[in-house]
Amino acid sequence: MVHRVAVVDDDLCQSKKCGLECIKECPVNINGQECIVLPGNKIALISEELCIGCGICVKVCPFDAIDILNLSEELKTEKIHQYGVNSFRLFRMPTVRKGQVVGLVGRNGIGKSTALKILSGQLIPNLGDYEREPTWDRFLSYLSGREMKQHFERIADAEVKVALKPQAVYKLPEAWTKDARSLLAQMDERGDFEEVVDALNLRDTLGKNLPDLSGGELQRVAVAAAALKEADLYLFDEPSSYNDVYQRLAVSRLITDLAAKGKAVLVVEHDIAFLDYVADYVQIIYGEPGAYGIVSGLYSARTGINSLLDGYLPQENVRFRDQPVSFGQRAAGEVVESEYELAKYTGIGKSYEGFDLKVAEGVITQGSILGVVGANALGKTTFLKIIAGEEKPDKGKVSLNARVAYKPQYLSASQEGTVDEYFTTGLGAKYSDAILQDTLAGPLKMEKLLARNMKELSGGELQKVAIVATMAQEAEVYALDEPSAFLDVEDRFVVAKAVNRMVKARGRAAVIIDHDLQVIDIVSDRLMVFGGRPGVSGEATAPLPKEEGMNAFLKQVGLTYRRDVNTGRPRVNKPGSKLDREQKERGSYYYVYRQAEETPEAD
Repeated sequence: MVHRVAVVDDDLCQSKKCGLECIKECPVNINGQECIVLPGNKIALISEELCIGCGICVKVCPFDAIDILNLSEELKTEKIHQYGVNSFRLFRMPTVRKGQVVGLVGRNGIGKSTALKILSGQLIPNLGDYEREPTWDRFLSYLSGREMKQHFERIADAEVKVALKPQAVYKLPEAWTKDARSLLAQMDERGDFEEVVDALNLRDTLGKNLPDLSGGELQRVAVAAAALKEADLYLFDEPSSYNDVYQRLAVSRLITDLAAKGKAVLVVEHDIAFLDYVADYVQIIYGEPGAYGIVSGLYSARTGINSLLDGYLPQENVRFRDQPVSFGQRAAGEVVESEYELAKYTGIGKSYEGFDLKVAEGVITQGSILGVVGANALGKTTFLKIIAGEEKPDKGKVSLNARVAYKPQYLSASQEGTVDEYFTTGLGAKYSDAILQDTLAGPLKMEKLLARNMKELSGGELQKVAIVATMAQEAEVYALDEPSAFLDVEDRFVVAKAVNRMVKARGRAAVIIDHDLQVIDIVSDRLMVFGGRPGVSGEATAPLPKEEGMNAFLKQVGLTYRRDVNTGRPRVNKPGSKLDREQKERGSYYYVYRQAEETPEAD
């Protein structure tokens, strides 16, 4: 037996522009029953009881507005919330535990925000009965005998205080235009103002007004504001965004300190290296974005992340992805590239008021991918703009034997029209290129975005459009500034694998700045490491073999990485652990392969 799920995207369904093919071609409708109708709101309505799951409506809809999915019948009894007819639904709930950090990971649009609203008491679950007013009594009766019942009993009685760090930190300046100090002072219920400010390196930020803060500063102020509240449950929605590796490490330490004080903490995160470091347990939300999400059981951090990469959940015996995400086990520095130089630069110097950048000479060769790592405000973006021809160096010279396609760090959706019109007018037939479609546009499900208005795209959707548009250009060098920003963990790996494959297959090159070290590990052959004093001076190495570059960078950060024995992914060693001490003594901060099983101390 199956449980049929029919979902109609209200934003994509455009009945006035189509020939109502879904209604005309539905076999149930043809036989005289009303499986698909068009009520007064002009959005198609599909009866899940009458639907036979043929999928014809999905195929004939010109706007990709319909999804028909089959789920196991037993899931019907585990439906937590449904927003309306043919709308998104969430199955099962995340778990929170006192004194523990639980990580929640999954694709965008899969139900993470819905889960947070329920956990915090902002949303009363309707158990799928969207036509009736939901009540806590009904939900608590459903939870009888389950681990989370006590939590929701206290939520219903208003006995649980919740502190939430929201995802959309860019909206904070709309609510608070004054300086960061006054905001944090108002939030400080625990008397830890000085400690938290120093832990997150916010001392120089306190006097600035929120509208004047950088993305990283704004993120850490939001984390601090949540952490300063006296609460029983702390919810952090994507706390690593905008931050560099140093800042992410500081945020993770603050979060783990909250758990050590006996608080329950849940973290939604797409950077799995950060998640692996901060979480005691991990739960995965899988399903179909915009249609349904299913919360997995509770796994140890290592097992949960490995299951995410493998696409298989052993407790549930469920495969939610066809192919596992693999991390190459090739020897570090083993690069397949030619000696043909697409770009060459002498020592570069660039100065602004109060900031100086120096870059050692280097070359970018055909078939190579150069990863760029380092703290924020050290000149990485300036270097990329110089390579792309967007800026000129004050000292030194860049010699280009290539065209450069450049994706900037900060994106703007100022273009008029739909995504399809943007691709058609800007890229033409290049968007239909087979390699682009197979490796990038298809896996990113760009067809779902084609009818959308450019100005209505979310940050993640706009990022995907920008990456596809960049990789579709006729160029020999692709320059991508923070392509993982706003993307979920699945799409980050899609982009990393696709860029690697397209560069190698086409005989091109790429230069990529990113703070997600898992992405850098997958995509890059060589590394440039930026050091210096953020906002004051930056100094970059020449392109280095990846192991040498990662060793140099991680030594700056003070972390050591090992390889997971099952997946080959880089994992952060716990500071002060036996393995951490041993690797630091050897000077081997990265690319350690272990033949034995992982040990509790390493985890």
